[in-house]
Amino acid sequence: MPSTENNSFDAIVVGSGISGGWAAKELTEKGLKVLILERGKPIRHGLDYKGEHLPPWKLPYGDKPLRELYKEEYPIQSKVYAFNETTRHFFNNDKDNPYVYNADKPFNWKRADVLGGRSLLWGRQVYRWSDLDFNANRQDGHGIDWPIRYKDIAPWYSYVEKFVGVSGEKLNLPHLPDGEFQQPMHLNTVERAVKERVEKQYPERVMTIGRAAVQTEAKNGRGACHYCGPCERGCSAGAYFSSQSSTLPAAEKTGNLTIRTDSVVENLEYDPASGKISGVNVIDANTKERIRFTSSLVFLCASTIASTQILLNSTSAQFPNGLANRSGVLGRYLMDHTSEVGAFGVIPGFMDKYTVGNRPNGIYIPRFRNLEGQDKDADFIRGYGFQGASMRMNWAQMHQQVKGFGARFKQALRAPGPWVFFLAGFGEHLPDKNSRMMLSTTQRDRFGIPQVEFDSAFGNNENRMRKDIQKQAEAMLKAGGARNVMPFDGNSPPGGAIHEMGTARMGDDPTQSVLNRWNQAHDVPNLFVTDGSCMTSSSCVNPSLTYMALTARAVDYAVNQLQAGNI
Repeated sequence: MPSTENNSFDAIVVGSGISGGWAAKELTEKGLKVLILERGKPIRHGLDYKGEHLPPWKLPYGDKPLRELYKEEYPIQSKVYAFNETTRHFFNNDKDNPYVYNADKPFNWKRADVLGGRSLLWGRQVYRWSDLDFNANRQDGHGIDWPIRYKDIAPWYSYVEKFVGVSGEKLNLPHLPDGEFQQPMHLNTVERAVKERVEKQYPERVMTIGRAAVQTEAKNGRGACHYCGPCERGCSAGAYFSSQSSTLPAAEKTGNLTIRTDSVVENLEYDPASGKISGVNVIDANTKERIRFTSSLVFLCASTIASTQILLNSTSAQFPNGLANRSGVLGRYLMDHTSEVGAFGVIPGFMDKYTVGNRPNGIYIPRFRNLEGQDKDADFIRGYGFQGASMRMNWAQMHQQVKGFGARFKQALRAPGPWVFFLAGFGEHLPDKNSRMMLSTTQRDRFGIPQVEFDSAFGNNENRMRKDIQKQAEAMLKAGGARNVMPFDGNSPPGGAIHEMGTARMGDDPTQSVLNRWNQAHDVPNLFVTDGSCMTSSSCVNPSLTYMALTARAVDYAVNQLQAGNI
């Protein structure tokens, strides 16, 4: 039986990442006593997981060869660009916390295992959605219509951007709305040259600096970016946005926040008499003790897959197939972005130019396909955007290219190599009922909770889009003056972009969706879900800013409804 100690709060937030941090900040600042339940380890901004100021080069390597260790304990997490010995303690141990992995139809589930979640490890690219995105399902019939439009969320984009600190350039593009920007970071010399050449040949395409949740101006107690990187190791100035550097300290400042780490949420209890959640059942990750917490509001922000796992595991006589699942769509319409596809080339010249510092950002080319109906030469619907950068090849990249030995070989390696440029496309994944996650009927984790398994793959539309991404990337690099252009496609499966969305989607019709326009469960009025699981389509831009805006908007609504006695 769960512990019956006094564990009552005004609101419980499950998860402490981008959405959970925002939920905690907004709820506490509105005067509610809030409990964050985080399954990961405790960690504080500026300290490692042991509470020490440990420089990365002194981190212990352990007894096993790293490749063997990664293969045995981190086969999925080690695929993430930010995974290395300086960040390994931030990530989930796949051996200790497995899911059912189907090598014939893989889904790569990337997970953090610390307070702050993946907000410590993300790429920090933040873009607003537009009505091109919110209207897409209705226009082409894939998925259900979104219950909101850009005008509903635009004020909340502005609200969160002012706190986050977003650097970027205003473009006045209707399909990529401008935001509340700090000074943009700068394109380097080669990027400026390639931009001019590409836009001359393709005037409808725009190359800009990425819009990044990295401050270029000190604000809200956080410093400006030092261009020191790599950001995933931690930012002592707090310039890059994370729960640890921003939303959690703001929530703690109110005196209304309680944080409980190593707390694995097993399920949510449903009370048929009130029609609400009556308890949150937790397993202590260290002691395996079961503890029950109660609250008037529950915000589920554990991440797309983890939140839906909790809902699917919260069964009752009223909801035998998962809490708030009257529609039967819980776990379905799982989406990600296509990734690891594009082109790479060498930019001749500019050998007297060098990169300075470590800019935590790259270039961005907003969507240009199918903006006004279907392009005549496009055999796919929706679209994609490009991220990329130009840089000089370093020794680690050049040593296999430079031939010879002795003094001449050493001399050749003293200077950086030629300039290179890459473009990688992120494409929209159509909502599909058959793309899903579910609970295993045979496999359980070390806490006795059913493991997650997946049945998801990119479809024909995504595969045709990938080919166009390669084609257009190659064409633009050649227009930009690149030589030896090489298209690439890593055939990354769903999960590869780490932009998983869907599985508890929003909609106006309770028979086709889990959540209403306020991220409130149709069937359970004190339950709100504001992470990626709420998404009704995937657009082609990075989704985190939209999660933040939806969370702030949902908290405002929830607290007003609670105070009015409607919850």
